[in-house]
Amino acid sequence: MTTTALPADVFLHLTAGGVSVVLDATAGRLPAVVHWGASLEAQTADSVDALTVAAEEPAAGNVVDQAVRVALLPEHHAGWEGRPGVVGHRGGADWSLLFTVASIDVEAEGGLRQDGRLVETGPAAVTFRARDEIGGVDLALEVELLAGGLVRTRAAVTNVGSGVYEVSELNVALPLPTRAREILDFAGRWSKERIPQRRELVVGSHLREGRKGRTGPDAATVLSVGVPGFGFRQGEVWGVHVAFSGNHRHYAERLSTGAQVVGGGELLLAGEILLGEGQSYLGPWVYASYGDGLDDQAHRFHRYLRARPTHPRRPRPVTLNVWEAVYFDHDLDRLIVLADRAAAVGVERFVLDDGWFAGRRDDTRGLGDWTVDRDVWPDGLGPLIDHVRGLGMEFGLWFEPEMVSEDSELARAHPDWIMQTGGRLPLRSRHQQVLDLGIAAAYEHILERMSAILAEYDIAYIKWDHNRDLIDAGTPPTGRAGVHEQTLAAYRLMDALKARFPGLEIESCSSGGARVDLGVLERTDRVWVSDCVDPLERQQMNRWTMQLLPPELLGSHVGSPVNHTTGRDLALSFRAGTAVFGHFGIEWDLARATDADLDDLTEWVDFHIRHRELLHGGDLVRADQVDPAFQVYGSVAPDGSEALFFLAFLGRPNESPHGRFTLPGLDGDAPYRVRPVTVGAADPGRTDPRWYGDGTGTVLTGRVLATAGLQLPLSLPERVVVLHASRIAG
Repeated sequence: MTTTALPADVFLHLTAGGVSVVLDATAGRLPAVVHWGASLEAQTADSVDALTVAAEEPAAGNVVDQAVRVALLPEHHAGWEGRPGVVGHRGGADWSLLFTVASIDVEAEGGLRQDGRLVETGPAAVTFRARDEIGGVDLALEVELLAGGLVRTRAAVTNVGSGVYEVSELNVALPLPTRAREILDFAGRWSKERIPQRRELVVGSHLREGRKGRTGPDAATVLSVGVPGFGFRQGEVWGVHVAFSGNHRHYAERLSTGAQVVGGGELLLAGEILLGEGQSYLGPWVYASYGDGLDDQAHRFHRYLRARPTHPRRPRPVTLNVWEAVYFDHDLDRLIVLADRAAAVGVERFVLDDGWFAGRRDDTRGLGDWTVDRDVWPDGLGPLIDHVRGLGMEFGLWFEPEMVSEDSELARAHPDWIMQTGGRLPLRSRHQQVLDLGIAAAYEHILERMSAILAEYDIAYIKWDHNRDLIDAGTPPTGRAGVHEQTLAAYRLMDALKARFPGLEIESCSSGGARVDLGVLERTDRVWVSDCVDPLERQQMNRWTMQLLPPELLGSHVGSPVNHTTGRDLALSFRAGTAVFGHFGIEWDLARATDADLDDLTEWVDFHIRHRELLHGGDLVRADQVDPAFQVYGSVAPDGSEALFFLAFLGRPNESPHGRFTLPGLDGDAPYRVRPVTVGAADPGRTDPRWYGDGTGTVLTGRVLATAGLQLPLSLPERVVVLHASRIAG
């Protein structure tokens, strides 16, 4: 990588992955996005200057007497009447800042092409440094276009004036074309995360704030705005994701002038950022993904994540977690039987969940006391771990490092380490409080206790839980708001453990899927999508979590026949057929499984292991279906040589037979053999169409499969049909 210094009077055209970003950074002003969308190919200085003029709004009546220019960090002084980039003040003054750019640095691999004031490059990172001399604030604004076409941007402010400067907001925002008028984001609750919701973008703000102290099951996740009716396979769509695990903000905004933006940043509580002279605040990365259809948008997130040096490279181990098998009833003999059965069906990682530490016989006590409970484990965890390792499986262990029970030795010794404000303890949730990791002694204590356990035992994996929202989250003794510091301390703790124990993997679990974001994914290796593994619910939750994350990062488990959360009694083929497209695992007391179930489960584990390179390395495809009772999704190999598709029958359709379905994403000109795949016992509740033949399937081109399609089988609801498509060599 080479870094080039540019004058503060240029146009920048960054292009990669079929995406262009054109920045107007002329006349020492903060950069404004002239274009963010489909690639414009090579440009000239004259053409980009004309593009900028073409995008300039005429001055309308009763607004400022010049075109309003919206910078990446929107500026009030420029006439922007929407949400500003910086909300702050110095004793009531310096609240409307006017930054002048002093320097522009471009870091790029492929070099720069310059034509007059136009600088063009491929993937690159650009840093703008600016100052408001009167306000006494410096700004560093970073913009990156990554190789796969994903954009990310963040800002940092530094107090260079006298006295304290309080920062209340630091937002970055990207403009949207006026044709983008339909919003898609996500809501949800515990055990039913990432529920899609759509609405029109109207004048005003569509504001999604997370004030839970963690990302939250109801987080927007990716807030997208697209052309009306956009779907998985077509329709331009622009979306943002705030990569932060604490309080955060996503928003889409349309003004009465028709100007509209999408943006976000950290949501700061009162007084969290008080900058003394020379101190800085760095906001989180805000990722922005453009696509022609939601699959195209998702691919940019997936390609970025898969290209990271920290992305898991080895095959994702099939995992058994014991929670829904034993809960708090830890018994060595019972767990050894469970481990034996897990190994017999092909499990590669065995995880001991909550209940192993001092006094933890239920969820009312013990959090914070990270020592092995000798009443339950008189010989420690060694006998179980040795048995698990002897069976060829890795061992994982559950922690909830950021929490503390009031009924614990830690809380009795250090009540001042509990987050609180106003001279009172916060309301309990899950019978627990939050341990203030922003207090150095509390942080060091937890780091030492976790390190001691990880050093004593052969532990490859941590299930890192976080089971309550942060209420009254102040730092004693002053009670000053502490969510910001708590979030950064949790990041430091994860980073420190990974540095001390190379190869350690961490799962982000937070009451299930309440901490799913690219901030925590910088230091974890998968997320737990939801505490609900009911496949009917998981079909939707996995489907929409994949808008941000690729399937190999989604913990996806086969539950027991009668679901722990919903009480539904569901067939193994549906449970396993749903879970297999993800980081596959089991959440089931296998000691209670029948021999027939164990045989079928063994086949599903084998199927996953044989195909996980495709499932975890292919391009996600999701067909647009009209009937919500049915959906098609799958993974296509990057070279188009093969694909696995899943036909999920979620309910009873209004018509029977169902009609045709399409298989998107294949090479249009190539012929493919599409055949059904049977895993485990055959499903008696299905009538196969003629094209199945004797199981050899049919041969059609990728274009025909994507446009004309195939006739669906007749199936009972709550079933999954697996199809394999293989390209026929010419």
